[in-house]
Amino acid sequence: MCASCGCSEIVHSHGDLEHSHAGTLEHSHEHGGAVHTHEPAAARELRLEHDLLESNRLAAAQNRGLFEARGILCLNFVSSPGSGKTTLLERTIRDLGQHLTFAVIQGDQATARDAERVRRAGARAIQLNTGTICHLDAAMVARAVSELDVASGSILAIENVGNLVCPALFDLGEHARVVVASVPEGSDKPVKYPYIFRSADLVLVNKMDLGPYVDFELEAFTGYVRSLNRKATLLPVSATSGQGIDDWYRWLHEHWRQHGVPSAGGPTRTESASR
Repeated sequence: MCASCGCSEIVHSHGDLEHSHAGTLEHSHEHGGAVHTHEPAAARELRLEHDLLESNRLAAAQNRGLFEARGILCLNFVSSPGSGKTTLLERTIRDLGQHLTFAVIQGDQATARDAERVRRAGARAIQLNTGTICHLDAAMVARAVSELDVASGSILAIENVGNLVCPALFDLGEHARVVVASVPEGSDKPVKYPYIFRSADLVLVNKMDLGPYVDFELEAFTGYVRSLNRKATLLPVSATSGQGIDDWYRWLHEHWRQHGVPSAGGPTRTESASR
């Protein structure tokens, strides 16, 4: 949780505009040369955690209602840094963008590089720079959706901050949580970070093209996932070579048909790419 992981600041980046909101749970000041530090009591920390998650739950429910009403399929992509989430989204947008409308919310601690990459691939995107915060929450997503003006019938991809811990606790209102693991991370990733894998609807094992060069056993990885989560779909893929990518596209189309509707008055592919 934020009280223990160092989260203290949120920075939003919209084009060239950036602003921050900083907060702290402890402070110090001087009295006649003596410095006193005030820390919140343990009971208050627990209360803050409860309040934070309850507030997030309500915001997530509002997001979900909006997505359902507008026929938007919302996917929350979660992974370690460097798993290949952005590369996967770029390839998906380029391959399917003529038939599906994509919008992307990018979460990173700093820079707008990933949002720029997604825009070049042909999708509308907004960057959320979180500073020292290691996850996105539902309220951040609500503000981003409003600014991005996501068209009805779109696929909204939320690329969460690279982290397998805090994002597990925060429902964003998504229809499905997509955990992207990569072969170089090792076969035991699920047992080291069980909470995020328990909450997954889809597990994409990316960078399968590197299998011959690293110590990774797909059978062992699959067994670990199944010991935690028997309902999640697991697909081995490579966003670079294209291995297994059609299986991912079939999963995406199936869920879009379930939750999405044909875009009504939304931007065309050309208009989206120009934004």
